[in-house]
Amino acid sequence: MTMKSIHDSPILVTGAAGDLGAIGRNLTAMLLAKGHKVRALVRREDERALGLRQLGAEVVQGDLTDLASMHRAIKGVTRIYFGMSVSPTYLEATVNVAAVARHHGVEVFVNMSQMTVTQMSITETTPSPQHKLHWLAEQALAWSGLPVVTVRPTVFLEGFFLRLAAAGIRDSDELALPLGNGKTSPISSVDVAHAVSVILDDPASHIGHVYNLTGFESADLNHYARVFSEALGRTIRYRNVPLSGWTDKLLELTH
Repeated sequence: MTMKSIHDSPILVTGAAGDLGAIGRNLTAMLLAKGHKVRALVRREDERALGLRQLGAEVVQGDLTDLASMHRAIKGVTRIYFGMSVSPTYLEATVNVAAVARHHGVEVFVNMSQMTVTQMSITETTPSPQHKLHWLAEQALAWSGLPVVTVRPTVFLEGFFLRLAAAGIRDSDELALPLGNGKTSPISSVDVAHAVSVILDDPASHIGHVYNLTGFESADLNHYARVFSEALGRTIRYRNVPLSGWTDKLLELTH
């Protein structure tokens, strides 16, 4: 498929007003700076939607699971960034957006997944419902026939290590996260948005690729607790917390 060389069609950015991670908002600003038109999809009209308009984006309100909403959002666009927060309707939303995108003949569909999917297969799964939904969504997109690019970042620095961990560090000197004894390499959502902006700016060579994005070092949570300790000048200790309670906390923040 031949990609258009001029920026005459808007790029759809879903989750453009998202707060946790904020890839969509950063991506919108980056694409506008490159000279692209951006159609920013938001769930509701609020001050974040106003901020997107002030940046120069065309803002549309809609629901990823609603067919009519997606026709309004996708008609006339050629490139799509799809990203969605933690939600029981994640798979439904993915398939709904993909079906409409295919109907309108988009030239690239950039899907925001997550690194955990690299450890999953048709015989290997996970107890995490959200991780399973991401894996299933990737399967559905592979079957869709769409020109897909998949981006799989690790845990977001701004979300887990800054905003969501802040209360425990401030009040209890604890880095309280549900990451067990494993290692991770947190990545900034700004860096992820930059990578996606490069793909959307000239997508032809990226179609069909999967990009696993990581931070610059991989370490266990005791290491990151020591980093916080050095930065704050007091001892911060890592405490592993149950995933179930943490999932509930994430859902509270995304509604």
